[in-house]
Amino acid sequence: MDRSIAFTLWIVSGVILAALVFTGHEEAVEMSSDSDDIVLPEPASSGSVSVEEAIAKRRSVRKYSGEPLSLSELSQMLWAAQGVTSQWGGRAAPSAGGTYPLEAYAVVGDVEGASPGVYRYVPGEKTLRLAVDGDVRSELAEAALGQSMISEAPAIIVISAVYERTTGRYGDRGVMYVHMEAGHAGQNIYLQAESLGLGTVAVGAFRPRQVSQILGLPEDEEPIYMYPIGRR
Repeated sequence: MDRSIAFTLWIVSGVILAALVFTGHEEAVEMSSDSDDIVLPEPASSGSVSVEEAIAKRRSVRKYSGEPLSLSELSQMLWAAQGVTSQWGGRAAPSAGGTYPLEAYAVVGDVEGASPGVYRYVPGEKTLRLAVDGDVRSELAEAALGQSMISEAPAIIVISAVYERTTGRYGDRGVMYVHMEAGHAGQNIYLQAESLGLGTVAVGAFRPRQVSQILGLPEDEEPIYMYPIGRR
């Protein structure tokens, strides 16, 4: 082939490729701008309460003042549970083999800047993605055997697990690893609540299938823990 013709074809193909990439980028931006996701405030990485003080004062709190939470407080709590804390994707709670089987949901009832509903936390994007519209706290309390702190808290963090992410690598032993990880995340939630002057309690007594239906969980996810969050 003549060199001038080859050069011309190379230029044309480059222009076409650039146009395709640019078009795809425009579509991605447009989809992002049309999203109903709630962008969360940036979480803080330091505070006025030491780790030692938070450990010493940590207690389970089942009564709340009824005051709303701020979106910043909810963001901080979710970050403590499953936030991304490294450039390569490492999270706030350790995970066996970096398999990260846990998902965090925010059940919002009275949070400034967020309408009532069930939101999935997207750690890498620091956003809340609406899963179920409307206040489901009373239904969730009924599924938790009538525990009133679930319906009274302004927000509840629900931790679910996709076991296959971990058992796919470690077999049956992976189930234990998932439960260990849920404990790591739970302690983070407790300590973060203490540092913010909030209260929480780990709730494990509930009907899993009913909770899954209320939250609209995918079939491969199972709820493990619920943490009502509120002011003391």
